[in-house]
Amino acid sequence: MVTSLSGEQLLEVAGRYWRTDEAYYLRQELSPEAERLEALWDQELLKMGRWHAFLETLEGLLPGFVMGDGTTPTTAPCFRCIAYPPDDGTLPLARWAVVGCVSILAPVYAIYAVRKKREHGGGRLPEAHFEQLPDFLRLPVQVMGDAIEAEFGARLLPWDVAHRPVPLFVEWKAPPATTLFHALFTASPEIVP
Repeated sequence: MVTSLSGEQLLEVAGRYWRTDEAYYLRQELSPEAERLEALWDQELLKMGRWHAFLETLEGLLPGFVMGDGTTPTTAPCFRCIAYPPDDGTLPLARWAVVGCVSILAPVYAIYAVRKKREHGGGRLPEAHFEQLPDFLRLPVQVMGDAIEAEFGARLLPWDVAHRPVPLFVEWKAPPATTLFHALFTASPEIVP
């Protein structure tokens, strides 16, 4: 069984992979933190077979949903699965997807939703939604969370901890806009394939 880590412990872990300054931002060479993240991804990529098998299992648990893989090795420190609800044949003003993230830095996960809202001209602008999701997403969120816990032994990171500002530069996020969520999962949660 995995023990829970405090927000301070999670920040300490994230600080091994992200810097508190921009010293390497425009340099050609990698920072020691970025080198550690790359080395960790080298190990984690060996588990892609297990991850893809998990996605197939999850698709079986969510009939009608289409599963996608939003994992972006070396840039975001998590495996990311995306469940797209069944298309009911109507042309909605907004399309939703449920996104599950399993951090490679710590034994934690997060689940949120992305809504792509149609704008003038037909384009869809993505928005990440972390709390108070629509009722029709509750079942896939629960199924995804149960499956992640069973397969990976990770614990759900509470939103009050996830949204805590951290003094780290993560991808293009800079303090004070950077949160623990960005450092453990992704700096661009709204971007899904």
